[in-house]
Amino acid sequence: MGVTSSPDRPAPMPGNWAAPRAPESGFAATISVPGSKSLTNRYLVLAALADAPTTVRGALDSRDSQLMIAGLRALGATFSPGTSPDEWHVTPITTPAAPVTIDTGLAGTVMRFLPPVAALSGIPVHFDGDEGARVRPMGPIIAALRFLGAGVDDSGRGLLPFTVTGGPRVIGGTVDVDASTSSQFVSGLLLAAARFRGGLTVRHVGAALPSMPHIAMTVAVLREAGVDVDDSKPASWRVSPGPIHLGSVRIEPDLSNAGAFLAGAAAAPAGTRVTITGWPSATTQPGDLMPEILRSMGAQVELAGDRLTLTSTGGLHGIDLDLAAGGELAPQIAALAALATGPTRLRGIAHLRGHETDRLAALAAEINRIGGNAEETSDGLVIAPRPLHGGLWHTYHDHRMAHAGAIIGVRVPGIEVENIATTSKTLPGFDRLWEAMLEGSEG
Repeated sequence: MGVTSSPDRPAPMPGNWAAPRAPESGFAATISVPGSKSLTNRYLVLAALADAPTTVRGALDSRDSQLMIAGLRALGATFSPGTSPDEWHVTPITTPAAPVTIDTGLAGTVMRFLPPVAALSGIPVHFDGDEGARVRPMGPIIAALRFLGAGVDDSGRGLLPFTVTGGPRVIGGTVDVDASTSSQFVSGLLLAAARFRGGLTVRHVGAALPSMPHIAMTVAVLREAGVDVDDSKPASWRVSPGPIHLGSVRIEPDLSNAGAFLAGAAAAPAGTRVTITGWPSATTQPGDLMPEILRSMGAQVELAGDRLTLTSTGGLHGIDLDLAAGGELAPQIAALAALATGPTRLRGIAHLRGHETDRLAALAAEINRIGGNAEETSDGLVIAPRPLHGGLWHTYHDHRMAHAGAIIGVRVPGIEVENIATTSKTLPGFDRLWEAMLEGSEG
């Protein structure tokens, strides 16, 4: 299955990054993180489906967002750069005449959000991605599109690569989808739903539905675009057909990326202080859960206006936490748990086995590799205190795994993070920003 989906040790790559350890006196830093990847890619899809051009400001410039832009360009949208690197002017899709191919990379939003958009066209659209993308769950979106009348040629695998051919027969209606492995299956259908002639009702039929804040985020951006969404029934969403219009939008900072820096500060000596600028007063981002989680682990956190400041107390407590609503934060919390004075249990995150890698297996393997004590459970991890030592932290081409290694390296000397460049998926220049934080950058 490849190194991105196995807990087995991948072959080391050249250029390992020596994770900097915090100075004994601590540090103080002020950090601005770029726009949310989740919001950027949702707004880009809606801008491409809109009834008029859109200006998107504060957009994240990362591999995932560039893959989304390339995919939407292939489908006929036009993207023109604005006056700053984080601004795009988007002209809606004009369907190309010839078949196209879309590279999803390892981006879940690209591989789950664009097939429903492709079903609105009448041309064959071929989807493929990185080796690791070829083992990520895709069956629910494939089944949903077939039920709605699109042709999907996946050779019976339920995985990438596959080809979607839609057209006039795909008119919408009601579709059941098992989103137990990813809320992106629901979001992908909802984002394109207003463009189906009959609108679309999406009903989740699985046993569990992880990452509900991400679905709430999708509903919020749809309503911002003037789309009528009825989410009054549990696990059911009705999107009425109609125009999509954004005009101009500004994207919030990525709070999940910000959470890594807050966690790094929490792991540092007492008195360390890190401030994140631009923290929204209200948001649907799962990263907004991080301040309260860090408080429960022993840090001091204060929000003053749009500046969120964490001050380390020098100690970390273990916790028992259901992370179903914010599974993407699990690698950061697991890293802190490995440094805590008591045991931690993380629950409700079985779906992390289908992310960029099997994150549960990868976290357990890497924590144990440096002397820790981590065990997988049916839906999470149990991590107990044990002295840690330096060593090579494998990332499995997963940006969140790289974040976890950096966090542990704040406290443990000799941690080397393999392939730190994988963080460019959502935050290019992560390593430089991290090093500046530990040096006490107040800019």
